[in-house]
Amino acid sequence: MPRAIRADAPDDMEVGGLTSAEADGILVRHGPNRLPAAHRPHLVARVAGQLRDPMIMMLCAAWVVVLAIGDRQDATIIAAVVVLNTVIGVVQEVRAQRAVDALTQLASPHAHVRRDGVVVVIPAADVVPGDLVRLEAGDVVPADLRLSDSSALQVDESAMTGESVPTDRAAGDEVLAGTVVSRGRGWGTVVRTGPDSGLGRIAALVASSPPRPTPLQRRLSILSRQLVVVTAALCLVVMALSILRGESYVDAAVLAVSLGVAAIPESLPAVVTVALALGAHRMAGRSAVVRSLPAVETLGSVSVLAADKTGTLTRGVLVARRLWTPDGPCDVSGDGHDVYGEVVGSESAEAGALRLLRDAALCNDATLGVRDGDAWRAVGDPFDVALLVAAAKQGITTDLLARRWTRLEGVPFDEANRSMRTVHRDRDGHRLEVLKGAPEAVLAMLAPGPDVEAARVEADTLAAQGYRVLAVAENRTWVGLVGVVDPPHPDAREVVEECRGAGVRLLMITGDHPGTARAIGDAVGILRDGGEVADGDAVAAGAHAGHVESIDVYARTRPEQKVGIVDAWQATGAVVAMTGDGVNDAPALRRADIGVAMGGRGTEVARQAADLVLVDDNLKTLLVAIGEGRRIHANIRTFLRYGLAGGLAEMVVILVGPLLGMPLPLTPAMILWVNMVTHGVPGVAFGAEPLDPALMHHPSPPPSRSILDRVLATQIVTAGLMTAAVSLTAGWLAYRSGGPLQTVVFLTLGLGQLGVALALRAPRGKGSWRDRGLELSVLAAGACQVAGVLVPGLRDLLGTEALASRDLVVLLAAAGVPGLFVATGRVLARRRDHGREPAR
Repeated sequence: MPRAIRADAPDDMEVGGLTSAEADGILVRHGPNRLPAAHRPHLVARVAGQLRDPMIMMLCAAWVVVLAIGDRQDATIIAAVVVLNTVIGVVQEVRAQRAVDALTQLASPHAHVRRDGVVVVIPAADVVPGDLVRLEAGDVVPADLRLSDSSALQVDESAMTGESVPTDRAAGDEVLAGTVVSRGRGWGTVVRTGPDSGLGRIAALVASSPPRPTPLQRRLSILSRQLVVVTAALCLVVMALSILRGESYVDAAVLAVSLGVAAIPESLPAVVTVALALGAHRMAGRSAVVRSLPAVETLGSVSVLAADKTGTLTRGVLVARRLWTPDGPCDVSGDGHDVYGEVVGSESAEAGALRLLRDAALCNDATLGVRDGDAWRAVGDPFDVALLVAAAKQGITTDLLARRWTRLEGVPFDEANRSMRTVHRDRDGHRLEVLKGAPEAVLAMLAPGPDVEAARVEADTLAAQGYRVLAVAENRTWVGLVGVVDPPHPDAREVVEECRGAGVRLLMITGDHPGTARAIGDAVGILRDGGEVADGDAVAAGAHAGHVESIDVYARTRPEQKVGIVDAWQATGAVVAMTGDGVNDAPALRRADIGVAMGGRGTEVARQAADLVLVDDNLKTLLVAIGEGRRIHANIRTFLRYGLAGGLAEMVVILVGPLLGMPLPLTPAMILWVNMVTHGVPGVAFGAEPLDPALMHHPSPPPSRSILDRVLATQIVTAGLMTAAVSLTAGWLAYRSGGPLQTVVFLTLGLGQLGVALALRAPRGKGSWRDRGLELSVLAAGACQVAGVLVPGLRDLLGTEALASRDLVVLLAAAGVPGLFVATGRVLARRRDHGREPAR
């Protein structure tokens, strides 16, 4: 059902140049306003995409080779490996696409449409020709419209024309779908929708373009090709050594191919897909909507968070607390939009306050609806709403004013001159011009005098006390100041501390007076000892660029200055996340590495410019999202440590075993089986591992650091050599005693790798089975490995021999040694590196 946002319009109310009765007569044909569908590959295309991965292509080449030489047994196992990984990859890709589709729907634009006499909010896709659409600053135009009414309307058409300067639009003009209202308001009738609209025609040209791989996927693709080259070289070495030992060319080729298959972590693409899809899904469940999957991985590298003050670090509900007029000051009681409260001051001060509140309520575009319990239902700019609530506490309601005053003209608040102007006439014909805005802007329009100078001093005093200050004048005569506060959010200080603990530098950016900004920065703990408060003018002049690391708070910032702040921090090598909710935040959201928009109070412009939308408007949710990004990076590194260590162990066993005087330790079929069991479901399960809490107690690794760095390479070599040493020792003892050498090595090697998988687990919470996927997959894989020795049919396929129960127990204990070794090393590394990056 469309959501009604205003249902109290009188029958003769003008809407977009039409009376409500005329508007109700507009023909509404319900139908979709949908753009051409984004590229969604068919099943065949998805399978082909999985098979194009370099590691999977090597498996397919190996299958062709062994099938050509008649080794159907090994061909069957290779085919099973390829099919298993392809199925897992396709399933996870489909799930990821569904997650992206759902998140896109959550973040999609909405339209304000008048239907059946009521303004309702509907998805932009449901707008149809003939609909009457309301446009306000910040809206994305949902379809091609012909304007029937316009009030200082400007449209940013850069998305369509490339022209960066907003264009004025008047009644009778057309505005195109996908453009953005940057100023003013208006009404327009839908004339074209979906693929017929200007945006639709452009979308049709790009609808068939497949999504680009993420930076992480591109880096891993390069790693995959490198691994294929290295593995191919080692396989040639193994083949040559086998021929020198007297093996036939066919047997040597089969062994080399099998070893190459085992050494490649072919589950890597599926692991990446699982990690990204689950990351996006988990974020959505925690009220963080990802608009593009690359944002999931980039979040893990954020080192600087530039947070908008209002509604992020503060409650986001403005309350008028202080009134100051030439007759004296007054205080206003009550919280939020409560109907209760009063204006308290001297008799003369209260008289001046009544005049001040009347003017502030007249020069106002907000509305107070019916009471909702003990609070007003308010619609409009929060600053305007705070003024209406304060006026209503003195009995100055919009209904009362409407009966006495008629608005003749008005100029909406303009970011450039930071003021708003309206002109009114009362029933006696008296004309009243009201100016409202920032004190420095309004006072500059007045004739100099003692009252004006006193107002400047008082405005600075109120700002230093943490108030947002508004100045009001009528007929170019000074009236008074209103001090409005936005109390700090209850969680703000905790978020600041958690950011510092995670190595994320939290900055505050606001348009407030420096004194106000400093007071809030102190209250929430952002302003450090010796930390600076930078003024927007200094940012514009570039004076902050050389010492950005000493700045904690930016005050009086303008849109282009926010972009400069982001640029200055990025120049230091920081990965910057920027939060915002207004039209003026969109350029900085685009420029930041991660743009974060507020989904509740944010404008459509901000949401469309952002990479991440916080549905609950809670900065704490962003920390959850950062944790998800770090979890993904850590899980992929953990899988590489596990998968490459297993492949290294198998190669060492094959190469070193004959040098110790043993026959070939493993047959090709055994190698392929171990690879399928250990790298299948257990490997993919690493992508779903929970967040290690230690990751949020240290700075994130820089994005320039390779996935496979020196630390990880050392860990891979250590785990691989330990697994190989245990397997070769068990095999050598079996060979010396006349036991089944190959069966012993087969069982020890496979179970040893699974033990390493358990040792690499992330810490778990007690009693939670949701994060036990790795343990369950290791248990299932272990059962399959043991079945290769116990089940007669599998013994025939693999060439293994039955083992006594006592031998099985001994080998199980021996196979646990590599995992115990790795787990002990992790514990010691955590103790040694306490206070630095965790060993994972």
